[in-house]
Amino acid sequence: MNLVTGATGLVGSHLLLTLLQKGETVIAMKRGLSKINEIKEIFSYYTPDHEELFSKITWREGDLNDVLGFDELLKDVKVVYHCAALVSLDDKHKEELLKSNKEGTANLVNACIDHKIEAFCFTSSIATLQNKDIKTDVDETVFWKTDPDQSAYSLSKYLAEQEVWRGIEEGLNAVIVNPGVIIGPGNWTRGTGQLVSLSAKGVKFYTEGVTGFVGAIDVAGAMVALVNKKVFGERFILVENNYSFKYVLEKIHLELCKSAPKIRAGKGLLSLGKWFSFLMPSGQKLTSSTISALTTKTTFSNRKLGRFLDYKYTSIDECIKFASKCYLNRP
Repeated sequence: MNLVTGATGLVGSHLLLTLLQKGETVIAMKRGLSKINEIKEIFSYYTPDHEELFSKITWREGDLNDVLGFDELLKDVKVVYHCAALVSLDDKHKEELLKSNKEGTANLVNACIDHKIEAFCFTSSIATLQNKDIKTDVDETVFWKTDPDQSAYSLSKYLAEQEVWRGIEEGLNAVIVNPGVIIGPGNWTRGTGQLVSLSAKGVKFYTEGVTGFVGAIDVAGAMVALVNKKVFGERFILVENNYSFKYVLEKIHLELCKSAPKIRAGKGLLSLGKWFSFLMPSGQKLTSSTISALTTKTTFSNRKLGRFLDYKYTSIDECIKFASKCYLNRP
């Protein structure tokens, strides 16, 4: 029995699909107001038997800060895929981010140790590899270094990672993955889904920042493969390759038959706070950490995963093409 937290998110939904297609039994944890019909829509992009697969999901409402609910949540569960996280790029939400991401992960780790869970896979982020002293490709040996431009979100994910490492020291069979920017069909009003939907209207501006990108289905596939191979006590950067935001935006616009962005937005223009507001969740503003992420050129190594798994990533061009096609053909 597999438990997926954050099951209605981009990674969580693709994990559900991957596990179900392998014949696994799945419990999906969600918050009370989460919309599960979006999962069915995502399934439909990948397979004609989406209705049948969706019907096999056991849904359970839960809150990672409700420790009393873990006994029921983890009953008969052998493997936990922890994808749940509060995502906010606005530092005014720091306390909520720490409570949800750091404390929630600590609670789940403790419960998994108590219930003798056989395997635990945590979805972190390349944001926890923040260290501006590194001038070459960032790899798994790089650890967090405090920086004035750090976001509350990246700090909360770093501290959540530390809770998983602590669990490993206490005997939990756990593995951590650090995905790059994830491309895939999902909710079209947030994340890269929002980037696709807004590109369909035409975006005029681009940035030249560089970072690692990866397909959503590959994040799920690598996580399941690592657990099945019992690779524990390790962490893995999951990126297909490194690309500029300019390149990715141009590719999305090309697939949507829109003119590519022509105006470069540097730090000065971004600091005005409005030109790239479409990249932010509703009601949030650009911060110094967001501007730094959009303009900094950081490259990541994906070599370590290849030493443990024979895994072939889907090219980002194909991921963009697929996500764009899904958007155009959405119900």
